[in-house]
Formats: sequence, C-alpha cells, structure tokens
Amino acid sequence: VFQGDTRKSKLQYLTVHLKCPFVPRLIFGEMDMSRVFEWEFPLPRTHTGMLLANGTMGVMVWGEKQWLRITIGRADFWDHRGGLPWTEKQSYENIRGCLERSDEEGLQRLFEETEREEGVPRRPSVLPIGRIDLDLGKSVQLISGELDIDAGALAIRVRQGAKKRVMRLAMDMEQSVLGLRLPAGVDPRVEGVPAWKYVGEHLASMDFEPPEYFDGGWTQMRPVDPHLGVGYWREERALFVATGYGNSAQAAAQSVEVALVDARREGFGALRKRARRWWRDYWVEVPALDLPNERLAFLYHYGMYKFAGLTSPQGIAATLQGAWVEEYQMPPWSNDYHFNINVQMCYWPAYHGNRLEHLRPLFDLIESWKPVLRHNAKVFLGIDDGLMLPHAVDDRCTCMGGFWTGAVDHGCTAWVAQMMYRYYRYTLDERFLAERAYPFMIGAMRVYEEMLEERDGVLTLPVSVSPEYRGAGMDAWGANASFQLACIHRLCDDLIATAGILGARPRAIWRKIRDELPLACLHGSEGAEQIALWRDTELEESHRHHSHLAGIAPFDIIDIDAWRDIVERSLAHWVKTGPGLWSGWCVPWASIIHTRVGNAEAAELWLEIWERLFTNEGHGTLHDVHFSGFSLMGKGALTDGTPRDEIMQIEAGMSCVAAIQEMLLYVSQGVTRLFAGAPARWTRVGFERMRTEGAFLISARRTGGLVEPITVESLAGGVLHLANPWRGKVAVRRDNMSERMEGTVIAIAMQKGEQIRLAPVTS
Repeated sequence: VFQGDTRKSKLQYLTVHLKCPFVPRLIFGEMDMSRVFEWEFPLPRTHTGMLLANGTMGVMVWGEKQWLRITIGRADFWDHRGGLPWTEKQSYENIRGCLERSDEEGLQRLFEETEREEGVPRRPSVLPIGRIDLDLGKSVQLISGELDIDAGALAIRVRQGAKKRVMRLAMDMEQSVLGLRLPAGVDPRVEGVPAWKYVGEHLASMDFEPPEYFDGGWTQMRPVDPHLGVGYWREERALFVATGYGNSAQAAAQSVEVALVDARREGFGALRKRARRWWRDYWVEVPALDLPNERLAFLYHYGMYKFAGLTSPQGIAATLQGAWVEEYQMPPWSNDYHFNINVQMCYWPAYHGNRLEHLRPLFDLIESWKPVLRHNAKVFLGIDDGLMLPHAVDDRCTCMGGFWTGAVDHGCTAWVAQMMYRYYRYTLDERFLAERAYPFMIGAMRVYEEMLEERDGVLTLPVSVSPEYRGAGMDAWGANASFQLACIHRLCDDLIATAGILGARPRAIWRKIRDELPLACLHGSEGAEQIALWRDTELEESHRHHSHLAGIAPFDIIDIDAWRDIVERSLAHWVKTGPGLWSGWCVPWASIIHTRVGNAEAAELWLEIWERLFTNEGHGTLHDVHFSGFSLMGKGALTDGTPRDEIMQIEAGMSCVAAIQEMLLYVSQGVTRLFAGAPARWTRVGFERMRTEGAFLISARRTGGLVEPITVESLAGGVLHLANPWRGKVAVRRDNMSERMEGTVIAIAMQKGEQIRLAPVTS
C-alpha cells in the first residue's frame, strides 16, 4: 500500500507486514526509511520485553493486562569481590606436569580456591537492579508495543474503555535516564521493585544489606563498591527513571535526584529529540540491506538496533547480556566477559556494519588490563614481555574461577589480537596499528613462542585445548589442537603483514612458525584425512563450539579450494554428529561456515532455525533451546528437580547479524566476495555501502541471478581485491575515464574519497 504526499519531500511509504511472531512492521521510503516493529501483549516474562539501551543502562519493557513493567539493568553494576588470582603455582610447567602424569588431584590443587572470608562470593558478578511497575488501572488494558528502531523510540498502545491511547518511551543515549510520556486520561500508580525482592536472601549471605528507600526510589549498597541509586519522578504526564552511583546511600540518591531534576527541566520532548538525532547519526552509516527472506530481514535490522544499545561508543564494553540484566535472578555466568567466542561475536557486526567506533570501548578496556595480562604471562611462563588473557574475567580482568582449560586457552588472547588487526584492516588507522594492535599481537605471540616445541624438524604445540571440549576433564587436552593452530597462524600472518606496513623487521620465529607449524591437526589415513580436535582425536559427538573448524571461519587460514577434499570430509563428519548439543550462539557460526564453503542454502536454513528455536515469543535471544526436538541444550531440570530458568545471552543475535552480512559480502584470503551465501532462489537481493577490508564501501545488487553494476567508494585509498562477480571482462569507470580488467580476482587501485562503478563488459 503506497501513500504519498508530493508536498512533503515526495516521500512514499511502503508498509510490509512480515510473517514473523508479533508481526514486525517495516516502512520504507524513497528519502527516508522508518522501521517499526510490533509486539503484542501479553509479554509475560522479563526477557520477552522490548529493549532500550545506551551501552551502559538498559531496560526491558514487558507486562500484561494493566501492568506495565520496566526492568532496569546496568552493564557496570559489579560486585568485584571473589575470583581466582593467577599465581606461580598455575604455571605452564606445573599444569603440564599434572596432565602428563594424569595427576588429577594435583591439577585440582593448582586451581583450588584461595581462602575467602565469610560472605565473600566465589567470583565477581554483575548484579540485578530491579524494575519499575506501572499499575495503569483496572480500566486500562495493554494492547501492543511498537519499537521505531530509526528513532530509538517505543510506543505502548493501551485500551481504556472504548478509547485507544499511546504512551511513549525513549532512552537518553548519553545519560542513564529513561523518559516516558503518559497519555491523557491514564494516571498510573508507580512502584519500585528492587531485585532484593527476588535475590535478597542470596545477597544477604554475601554481606549485602537491604536497599534503603527514599521518596521515589531506593539505593543498594555493595560491600566494597559504590552504592547504586535508582530514582523515578512523576509529574502530570511525564515519568523519568534514572540510575547513578555514590560513595554512600545519600550520595547515590543525590546522583539520581540531580539527573531527574535535569530531565525534568529538559522535558520528555527534548530527551526524545536528542535520542532521535543520535539514532539518525547511527543509521546513516549502517549498510542498508534488501533481503527477500523476511525472517532474516528482521534479524538484521532488529539486530543492528540491539548492537547499538549493546556497544554504544559512549558505553561499557559488551558482556554476555550487556545492560539487559533480569531482576529475578543473578545473571547466568555473572554476565561477565567470555573471550573464547562470546565477546568476539558481540562485536562482529561492527566490521561490515560500518560502525568500527563501537569497538573502541572494548579495546580501551583491554588496554587498561595490560599490567594484569603481563602478570599472567609472567607467572605462567616466566616471561616479561608476554600477554595472556583468561577465557572468563570481570571488568578488571579478574579470572572468574578454576576452569583450568579456560585459563590455558591462549586462543582467547590471539582472538582479541585478530579483532584488533581486523579493525586496522577495515579502517587503515596506522596509529592504532602501531600503538595498540602491534604491541598486543607481539605480546600474544610471545606466549605461543614459549609453548611451541620442535620435534623431528616440525613445530608442535604439545599442550593445547579446544574451547570447552570435554569440559575440564583430565582428557580435555592434546597436542596441536586445530583451534590453537588456527589462532597461531592467523596471528603469525597478521604480525608479518603488520611489520611490513610499519617498516619493522619481523622476528625470524614468525616465519619459522608460518612455514613449519601445521595449519590444522589432521586425523585419518592418507587420502581420507579430516580436521581433528587435536592429535588422535576427531569430533566424537555433537559439540557447541565449532573450534576445530575455526581455520575456515573466523580465522580464514585455510584455502578452501586447496583443501577442498579435506574440508568436505570434515564438514560431512561435523554434519553427521549433528546439532543435538548445540547452544544458541553456535548456530549462526555454523551458518558462516556454510557461507565460506559455498553452501548458501544451508547458510540461510541455519539462521531460520535459530530464529525459530533460540528466540522466545518476544524475540529474546536464548542460550538454551526454546522447545524440545532439535537440541538437548538446556532441556531438563537442575539437580534439585527444578526447571532451568530462561537464559538470555546477546552474542547469538549479534552473530546472526554478522552471518547475514557475510551471506552478501565476506573477505577470504584477502579477497572480497559478493553474494556467496545468498541462495540462488533469491531473485532480488542487494546492499548499500557495506564496509570491507581496505576501508572500502561497496553497494551491489543481484537480480535474477545476475549481479548488476557495483559502486565502490574508498575512504582511505588503497587497492581493492574483488572476486570477479561476472567472470568475464569488467569495465571500471571513474569520473569520465574507463578501463577494462579481467581475471577471477581483479585488483583496483583507488584514491581516498574516490568512487568508481564496475560493470560487466557485454560486447
């Protein structure tokens, strides 16, 4: 249905009702694009709620009947006590000795908890905050919520008798303040519900004291960290909610009172206008995708919206849940930083999504950890110039517990190094490369250099793990884990390339590693080899971490064509083991692997399965399956017989965004490839201004199986290596000049700010 008004910028709007749960609604325009997604009440649980966030504070809006509930979270609300310090006893020599002697008791002693005072938790954790409940009155019924992702605004529609009314919500994108505009005639009763109501007994056992209430809010003390204040202010048709910190209950209360006074002075309209400007600036840089698959279109657009709320450059580095922390339980896995894939997935959309600045809070946080990372390498290997990052830490890099395989999984450090170098490749920011990335990469490689040994003229990694395979058992290790080999080679190639860029001399050991260390650990007889977990251990069962295939994606150190037979056998075995023990975040990773090997139909299918199986009725992204019949992950009860609580983790949704981006454009072996993961039955698919390596923005469309002329813009100058989408000769037009190129890969030199057009030569 088109509706146009030529007097108003000749805008035309197309409304498309998608065939998805809660009927998300897209509205496209010639000069503007407004996307409004709709949820229908009841939304009966916290994680079914609609999301608003600014990278630090987040809310989930849910409820039923007359009750509108706003759950409040903060990504920086930590109890910093607990954790496991890394000491000399957890050295590589000691750990290796216990493993080679099969000394399980000795290994357990190395990672046993240090003595804790009574009331001190085992590990740090982000804490739940609570929620604000609005009793709208018995005559009012919640109908639906409409989230305008272009403006970051939420409209709640209610029925009051025969009338329909709307209340509006917006999050301040720079301050920890939420604004709400009430409709005329609706006079809600507002109640604060601290998380203490649900987890108070647990918190009290850890030396927390109950919240202190003040008029319009409460404060929550922490035993060693500043107090948190939560305040709300209601006047006529405006309601504001704010959070803040202080060194005492009084100071915390004052911090939110000041924020509320400022919000009151400004007014809801001004807050919403500022938020709209922030979101306008955000979306203008995000690539526009034209996807014929309605489910994937929703996953991409809603996913990029959540990405902004999770990773805002003004906010906190993304954790497992970001700021969307439930009030009814302690967050699973402490809502910490997991560096064996979870943090990385949270940030994958930044690269092709043209929002590289969202990575900076993470890089800044890791930079602040360098003294700890050096200490870890020192006690682990006795070196002064290494950097070592455990797989799970809090925001101060405190190791979360005694999971020995996670502690020695140096792939976590190498993976962060890969993120940093990839940031350079997409920005060409040489200052970042020289001052941040290169030193970190060198420090990460120093640890591997010390662990590698030469045997019979071949380098080997004698003790290595594949993330979470066999848990923390005595058999959860082996020589030359394929995951670690992929990490090492990715790091090695990037170091050699960086040395060349910066005019530095690469270390001789890097070339030796590149030439003598296997790319992967192979298992099987000659002519029937496939990629193994580690030496003499193939994938024995369904496993959520596709680590042994990381050389395909994300580390891209395996040339698919050269390794075609091995890759096909490895994937056949992987498919045979099935998804029976997969969790939510590993499904989009599988989609990416299928894109990389040219299996576009499977790439699409896995994302559709994820949307159906690993999201709840409110599109909340789940770690465990939403229903039985596909995977056993999360089904069943806990040891005491109680059902498992719903676990929301955000990284899977972000990984889905990245998987969709890669279906249309990805980089392998330095070459940008178009539409490799877009199924042939997609008759029309395209994208505008998607970022690729070399700081290029590409716009392309495929119609009826044929790629139309392509536009490329260079942000920094350089050479674009593009897989020829037409196979034949290509016309390259720049300004009034044109040249012809041919080959399976074309290399196009461009100047900074230059824009060119590529088209097939038809005659």
